[in-house]
Amino acid sequence: MDATSVTTKFLVISDTHGADIPHAARHLPVDVAIHCGDLTEESKIDELRIALKQLQEIEAPLKLVIPGNHDFTMDVPTFKNNIANAPEPLDPALVRTEYGDYGEAKQMFEDMKAQGIHVLEEGTHQFELSNGALLSVYASPFTPSLHDSWGFHYPPEQHNFDIPKGVDVVITHGPPHGVMDFTASGRGAGCPNLFRAVAHAQPKLHCFGHIHEGWGAKLATWREHVGEAPANHFADIDHDESVVVEKLSGLTTTRFDTVASARAKRDRRAALEARGYAAARHGADDERPLRPGQTLFVNAAVEGSTVEFPAHMPWVVDIDLPHQ
Repeated sequence: MDATSVTTKFLVISDTHGADIPHAARHLPVDVAIHCGDLTEESKIDELRIALKQLQEIEAPLKLVIPGNHDFTMDVPTFKNNIANAPEPLDPALVRTEYGDYGEAKQMFEDMKAQGIHVLEEGTHQFELSNGALLSVYASPFTPSLHDSWGFHYPPEQHNFDIPKGVDVVITHGPPHGVMDFTASGRGAGCPNLFRAVAHAQPKLHCFGHIHEGWGAKLATWREHVGEAPANHFADIDHDESVVVEKLSGLTTTRFDTVASARAKRDRRAALEARGYAAARHGADDERPLRPGQTLFVNAAVEGSTVEFPAHMPWVVDIDLPHQ
């Protein structure tokens, strides 16, 4: 690490869906904790209270949160639309008891700023960290969907992500198209517009969730002339110079595994579960330091995607940030 940078430790989680944030994640000292959305399953006010209580327990001086599509009460226009278009008229008192008043969910998070918890609006944010680093973040809770009952939705390919060049970290709920976004059906469900924006900005870290089956991390090396053709992960990422740090297929046995490969996967998974988190260390003092022209992509969805894998591990990431 040179004198102009500070190695900074991030805890990254997403898609807890009302379940407990893993114990190891809550009690591992880090510089910054990030939750990439879907704190709840049904956006009920009690789910949000529990999520906030657990966020308070995380040992980080700064905790950055964006909502996800399940957290629809934090998207007030969608919340109002859902109530107005319910199949049968709803009792307002019951709605308030279960979901809170309009704007109450968001205000709960606003009231926690003094404890270091910040719910981020879409856009760019700057933070001075207690470790002496300066952090710039672009955040967006928006994901593509054809169902207008979800929070922070937009019709596919009809949202622009104004990510500035030089931003350190991008936090979105959903993935970019082609990167840690493959569903169980084998379809890439990420957003092409988001990929284009990230490809041009080339942040140090882009973290997200939403697609549970896409859990994992990839250190991507960008090609020299990004965007000369229509932006996509085949044209713009040099896959020969990129590294998959971890993904579910590397931890899950199949009928195609040999005895040796199945044992290796089980041993690898057992080691990660014993530690309690997956790690991607790319500070200057680490084995594979992050270079200009590289982005570490992390899908940190905690809720599992299979019977064999009912929960995924949180991520701990080290990257270098500029001094204040």
